[in-house]
Amino acid sequence: MTRFTPAELEAARDRLVPDVTADGLRVLFCGINPGLMTAATGHHFARPGNRFWPVLHLSGFTPRQLRPAEQDELLAHGLGITNVVARATARADELSPAEYREGGRLLAAKVARLRPGWLAVVGVTAYRAAFGDRRAVIGPQETVIGGSRVWVLPNPSGLNAHWTAATMAEEFGRLRTAALGDGPQGP
Repeated sequence: MTRFTPAELEAARDRLVPDVTADGLRVLFCGINPGLMTAATGHHFARPGNRFWPVLHLSGFTPRQLRPAEQDELLAHGLGITNVVARATARADELSPAEYREGGRLLAAKVARLRPGWLAVVGVTAYRAAFGDRRAVIGPQETVIGGSRVWVLPNPSGLNAHWTAATMAEEFGRLRTAALGDGPQGP
């Protein structure tokens, strides 16, 4: 993995990272917003301590653990990635409540246009802020957006100590079963 200086990471602040999307995906994963490492590399969930890629594999969504630079391979599995808020920051707490609300509005329009089977938001706090649902918990939601069901997953950030990779993989696996069936996914 490329090492970036603090100045190079700071230069990535506010950059936009292109979504990995297509029409009719089985699951569209939605992060909170790109971190500086993601913005610097252009690859989602690129920070080394982020557990998204290992958990995606452990839960059976992918036949092997993909690296962030292989993110476009998700499309072959009917999976994609977007964010609630598009701009990159060092920490999610740099985002304002208004940015979350606007991000939720834009995300709902994107989901209605792309029509994934499931929107999977990684982070219950981000989901609550974006959609004004203070009672949301991890798991499937009653909300439907443009025909797409919604599932809230634990945040895979290494800072989320409440969830281990194994317990996250269990929750991701519940979504995989709902979205794709019981068998491991792969070509």
